[in-house]
Amino acid sequence: MSEDHGAAHLVPLLHRTLGDNILGVCLHGSAVLAGLRPHSDIDVLVVVRRSLTEDERRVLVRELMQVSGAPGVRPVELIVVVQDEVRPWRYPPVCDFLYGEWLREEYERGVLPEPGSTPDLAPLLTMTLAGDTALYGPSPAQLLDPVPLVDLRRAIVAGVPQLMADLDHDTRNVLLTFARIWTTLATDTIRSKDAAADWAVERLPSGHRAVLAHARAVYLGDVEERWDDGLRSGVRPCADFLVQVIGRAYERS
Repeated sequence: MSEDHGAAHLVPLLHRTLGDNILGVCLHGSAVLAGLRPHSDIDVLVVVRRSLTEDERRVLVRELMQVSGAPGVRPVELIVVVQDEVRPWRYPPVCDFLYGEWLREEYERGVLPEPGSTPDLAPLLTMTLAGDTALYGPSPAQLLDPVPLVDLRRAIVAGVPQLMADLDHDTRNVLLTFARIWTTLATDTIRSKDAAADWAVERLPSGHRAVLAHARAVYLGDVEERWDDGLRSGVRPCADFLVQVIGRAYERS
């Protein structure tokens, strides 16, 4: 894989804040699936020995806020897991710390990420193992257990209600994530968002194809992120259809 993943600056930052608690730092998401796209975050998983202290959480948030999304730097989504919480694997997994730009306002108010049950870790860990890209430490397979397919399936479906609630303000991402959920349930593989959209568009009724194709084009940077009246009116019907086929695919799996 190309080294142009934009994550090199994060390793020294993590060593400054977490020190020898770190067991490994791995990439996941777009960087390991199909390459970074114009709207891609840098997705990083950090595996640690023990849960972060309150001071470590505070310092790590402060450091990440200074670099994530700064001029010329991609936004960062960073997740920390305690190895003993995910190996041996059990469901639902526990996320010890989460940083994402959509939570910046909470961080600015002093809210710190706390440990919590996070089904979304199942696809994330699956992507990490498939991508096999360590920024520091051993390979992901030496740090993590594989996620059973049954747990991967129920984890991705568990997120559907929240995604639907986010449809109006995160339209592109929600539609593409629905396409990826459907693709994963049907093929047992996690594809990049644009590849999943390609697969789904071919299987959508003609009336829904333009909406998902537009979301894909925005993601790839081919068009601006504008939803005119014609496309906007088709967003919810397209999302409703995708949720229906996801439900049927899950029932069959």
